[in-house]
Amino acid sequence: MKLKIITQERIVFDEEVDEIYSRGIDGEFGILKNHVPMMTPLDIGVTRVKIGNEVKMFTTMGGILQFKDDECLILTTLAEADEEIDEARAREALERARRNLREADARMDAKRAEAAIARAEARLKAKLSK
Repeated sequence: MKLKIITQERIVFDEEVDEIYSRGIDGEFGILKNHVPMMTPLDIGVTRVKIGNEVKMFTTMGGILQFKDDECLILTTLAEADEEIDEARAREALERARRNLREADARMDAKRAEAAIARAEARLKAKLSK
């Protein structure tokens, strides 16, 4: 089946795959060949793809996933392949976001800090979960 991951800036991935696992707003799910058509909003998380024995990991920062006729399209604001992720930078972002959450005065500041934590954790999971 075909998987295409697209952001506003670029095509992150466009290849044939055997399995797709991702995280929707209602939880994690998997897609195999001949899956029923579906469309779901994505949460901040990791999309894992299997191609034979190889596993590829991508951060997906929200967006939408559509699957139909063995073609999967992910439209997201930001996606990164695991090899693109700088682990040290992701760890620094996670620590900074956690510090900001502890120091957040307003509700909006807390929401932004929580989203930053989720993004940093997704990057680290994609980088380290193979």
